Amino acid sequence: MYEGAVQNLVDELGRLPGVGPKSAQRIAFHLLSAEEADVKRLANALVEIKERVRFCSVCGNVSEESECAICRDERRDGSVICVVEESKDVVAIERTREFRGRYHVLGGSISPIEGVGPDDLRVKELMSRLSDGEVTELILATDPNLEGEATATYIARTVKPMGVKVTRPASGLPVGGDLEYADEVTLGRAFEGRRSVEF
Repeated sequence: MYEGAVQNLVDELGRLPGVGPKSAQRIAFHLLSAEEADVKRLANALVEIKERVRFCSVCGNVSEESECAICRDERRDGSVICVVEESKDVVAIERTREFRGRYHVLGGSISPIEGVGPDDLRVKELMSRLSDGEVTELILATDPNLEGEATATYIARTVKPMGVKVTRPASGLPVGGDLEYADEVTLGRAFEGRRSVEF
């Protein structure tokens, strides 16, 4: 281990998600050899993100204003809300240019192992948004893993009495993939969500 400031930096970098001890050490030594101006730009960007960025008061997406750009956009369809786990999911969906509705960011997913329940997510805020009767469809675009499925199931059951149509994005085989490499769940979903072919 290293002395003082170097070890402190390695320790702090190691607390970031996806950064193990070796990566933390590599990043720390990269920063040590980098130009001072580059390191200051990084430090300023870190301070600035904590000072300026907040969560949208409507959907929970990241924003520098009280409402994000998507919620302020009057051209978006307010009758359809796409529920996602994190703000990065909004970016992924927006890249497709296929969805013109609004979003609701939960801030995570239900995970009993990690002690995260429905009350730790923005579920109450979602129910409040649905109570005005404007929303006709709720797309549950949570991750297709155990936690994401549990979250989608919980929300679907909670919303059912409200009479809102609840959908889930189709999932299945990736384009360019081989059947032999697909796991059973993915292959099963692909067959479940099959569609007719027009010639």
